[in-house]
Amino acid sequence: MSEPPGATIAAPEAPPAADEPSKPLAAQRVLPLRRPGRWIATAVVLVLVVQFAHGLATNPFYQWDRFGYWFLRPTILDGLVITLEVAAYSAVLGLLGGILLALARLSRSPVLRAVSWTYVWALRSIPLIVVLLFLYNFSALYKTLSIGVPFGPAFFSFDESKLATDMVVAVIGLSLNEAAYAAEVVRGGILSVDQGQHEAAAALGLPKGYQFRKIVFPQALRSITPNYVNQLIGLIKSTSLVFYVSLLDLFGSAQSMGSTYPGDIVPLLLVVTVWYLILTSVVSVIQFYVERYYARGATRTLPPTPLQKLRTGLTDLRARIRREAAV
Repeated sequence: MSEPPGATIAAPEAPPAADEPSKPLAAQRVLPLRRPGRWIATAVVLVLVVQFAHGLATNPFYQWDRFGYWFLRPTILDGLVITLEVAAYSAVLGLLGGILLALARLSRSPVLRAVSWTYVWALRSIPLIVVLLFLYNFSALYKTLSIGVPFGPAFFSFDESKLATDMVVAVIGLSLNEAAYAAEVVRGGILSVDQGQHEAAAALGLPKGYQFRKIVFPQALRSITPNYVNQLIGLIKSTSLVFYVSLLDLFGSAQSMGSTYPGDIVPLLLVVTVWYLILTSVVSVIQFYVERYYARGATRTLPPTPLQKLRTGLTDLRARIRREAAV
């Protein structure tokens, strides 16, 4: 029988192949790519971590009972307070000194640039312990200090040995050393601000001081914060050196107790280690929220907080369990 003009003969439907999936594409299960190397590395790391934890828990050399005895002893806590005081004073003074040195380094005055560069070069070259010991024996060089007209009469004088207590020597020594490193951190943060920001502020006729406080420095803090927190963590650990200028900080208190109780040296060192871990962990948490605060306006979405990450992880885990159960 002939077909009408223009008509086409439809081809018969081909039967589905034997290996063709019967489910819709959206309902098919996607198998992840197998990575045996990752699983092997994970297993090796887990074994090492478990062995390390087992050694910490079962090795009698650590004397965990003595660790618990010393951890909250008044002597240790008094040393911890001194460590916090020295670190706090030195961090504030060091940052202020670093800002001044960075501004002097960026100044158009060749004298200010030269003095700032020389200070940073000298203090970064001299070990901190040498600076502390030099300040501790400063009274041997200058028994009295005076304020007055340069190369002229002095208005009043005072005894340096009475003014420079152990706490003052420790704070001044750490602050001088910290300012040299903070200066480079602050200078790098200021240089990281786009030049267009400076030009826009100058085009508006804003004073230089206002430009720095309200426009340049807040943007520079995004770069300054992580770098300076590294310096702050190093400063907290550097406070252990003030023991050499007769100030019993956390490490100095542990050293003193270790001399009296030589059998507890290892537990006392563990006590000091755990306290330093706690202090640096607190600083790291503060760093996260400070960076998150200054990330506003620079990123489309703020980084999630640890609590938000935990909630997202639990939600993803429940969704994965439900998919596995459905399959």
